[in-house]
Amino acid sequence: MNTPESQTPSESTFKFPGAVTTLAIVTVLVWLAALFIPPGEFLTDADGAPVPGTYTRIDSPLTPAERVQQLVLAPVNGVYGLRSQVSEIIDTAIVGRLFGQIGVIVFIMAIGAFISVSFATRALEVAVAALANRLRDKGWALITAVMVLFSALGSTMGFSVETLGFYALFLPLMKALGYDRLVTASMIILGALIGVMASTVNPFSIGVAANEAGVSLGDGIVLRVLLWVVLTSMAVGWVLRYAARVRSDRAASLVGWDDDGDAEQTDDGTAASAAPLATDARLSGAQKWVLVITAAAFGLMIFSVIPWSAVLGGRATSADYYGSHEVAGVAPFWFELNWWFPELSMLFILASVLVGFVARMGEKETVRLISAGAADMMGPAMVVLLAGGVSAIMNNTQTMGTILHSMEQLVSGASAGVFTLLTVVLNVPLAMLIPSSSGHGALAMPLLAPLADFAEVSRATTITAWIMGHGLALMLSPTSVVLVGGLAIAKVGYEKYLRFAWPLLLALFIVSTAIIGFAATFG
Repeated sequence: MNTPESQTPSESTFKFPGAVTTLAIVTVLVWLAALFIPPGEFLTDADGAPVPGTYTRIDSPLTPAERVQQLVLAPVNGVYGLRSQVSEIIDTAIVGRLFGQIGVIVFIMAIGAFISVSFATRALEVAVAALANRLRDKGWALITAVMVLFSALGSTMGFSVETLGFYALFLPLMKALGYDRLVTASMIILGALIGVMASTVNPFSIGVAANEAGVSLGDGIVLRVLLWVVLTSMAVGWVLRYAARVRSDRAASLVGWDDDGDAEQTDDGTAASAAPLATDARLSGAQKWVLVITAAAFGLMIFSVIPWSAVLGGRATSADYYGSHEVAGVAPFWFELNWWFPELSMLFILASVLVGFVARMGEKETVRLISAGAADMMGPAMVVLLAGGVSAIMNNTQTMGTILHSMEQLVSGASAGVFTLLTVVLNVPLAMLIPSSSGHGALAMPLLAPLADFAEVSRATTITAWIMGHGLALMLSPTSVVLVGGLAIAKVGYEKYLRFAWPLLLALFIVSTAIIGFAATFG
């Protein structure tokens, strides 16, 4: 029998900090590192890409006081920093191009507003209960289908940040099917980011890298498709394994069942079964219209962000994911909307208002629910703004050139197999500092491509090794918006996700480097 003393946790027990605290610590550590990493730069070509072998040390552009200021202003610059076209410095008081994550933050808050209003109608609750009853023995099929779909979208058009909007649909559904929040989070995060890691024709990663390396988007497509099949299968199998375990034994959950009232706690501290959703409820006419609006909003979101002309045309041209979300040099099809976060945010705000009108909530209640829903998403929004601040610090201290130069020296002169291994490994930390695949590819590939020629590795294989490192980092890095934002929305601790995912991430690294190394050596 447990004694009261045995049930009381030790005061000295370490508790892993939350996402906001973790990112604040990362921000300080990156700032401290920038104090000791000397600034440097490469000469650039007409397109702004660094020229190999031209690295030089430069004097720090910042005074000691300005370095301290970079730390203090990092979150602000992460929200609404502008990049000067003259000095390349990111700040809020200059003229330039938007760098910060304000678009993502507003989108997350708009999703929160829509969740609040739509859930108040109970339309999703009733629909979820009916769907859960129909799929009560086929949860594995739903997990597989969602992960494969998100992986395919991530592989072909970089669909990843957009998945932040889908937690509103899948969290209640997966709960009703008997799965914990970690199953939902891993299904969405790993599904999308495995696709990004194993990009095939994604114009925002492979397109940029291919353009910088001077090869076709189709070069290396067989290897990338093979990796997509293998890595997606591994991720799906890993999530299904955990999902089956927690569904049969609720005590096996790594995140518990009590945070959102999922289950009552028994006397021995284990979770009791959650109360099932009622399956005999019938949708009213207004609730049916709410479901139509929900399906239309999410369907339009997916359709509007896909660069159809680039994906279907297979064009290897530069693309900007976080800026304009456009593919340069590719004429869009007449039906393309080319929407991005500003348009998507208004889409869900308008959908929220329309749901309130259809449900006859009235002005005051609709506004109250929109405000409450947006406020509920402030935690995930803070995570996003801190992640953007890290990139701003690295940019403004001009230490990225020195980091790229170090990478250039490490891979120079390596054999084919070692070259591909180092390309994967070295681009993992680099991707943590440059989460944008477009920005990462534009900086790294001009240096890696000529080095690959000396190592007798095809440039297409080098691109594949590079995206493997980038994608692996996104599934690991506390600066990855898709990862930390999704975990924050799902209320899953970062350390609990790592506990769940690290064996899979290690296996993904081993398998991907083995396949790429074999292709580089014998291909």
